[in-house]
Amino acid sequence: MHKISLAPNKRIYFASDQHFGAPDPASSRAREHRFIAWLHQITPDCGALFLLGDLFDFWFEYDRVIPKGFVRVQGALAQIADRGIPLYFFTGNHDLWVRDYLSEEIGFQVFNQPQYFEIGSKTFLIGHGDGLGPGDYGYKRMKKVFTFPLFQKAFKW
Repeated sequence: MHKISLAPNKRIYFASDQHFGAPDPASSRAREHRFIAWLHQITPDCGALFLLGDLFDFWFEYDRVIPKGFVRVQGALAQIADRGIPLYFFTGNHDLWVRDYLSEEIGFQVFNQPQYFEIGSKTFLIGHGDGLGPGDYGYKRMKKVFTFPLFQKAFKW
């Protein structure tokens, strides 16, 4: 279990399913600007930021290459991390292929599965939520294939 201790004047913020890159560059860029404005607004009292998956509509990391775009979003998030604010990133079904770029270059703590967090005196299960419910076996099988290390290496080839 992960424990988070907050100063009395700090808050925890959550964001999910921005799907930057979709449905087209113009609307994605407009949403990116609104998201960045929100990040600037919350930074003064932010004690932790949880990004609950699908930040990008598609993300696949190669050894030395990441998808084109989203530089402003990445820069804004890096500035938050540089201020010592923890960034917790949970992979979603559109960014399953996150490797080490977001953790090494921006400062995210990356989780591929839901995690328990103790915040104050309460315990929370936090994650993206895809595949948690009953049924949807086709998606669950596909996710196992897409996240299996041998297949990820083959996809990168």
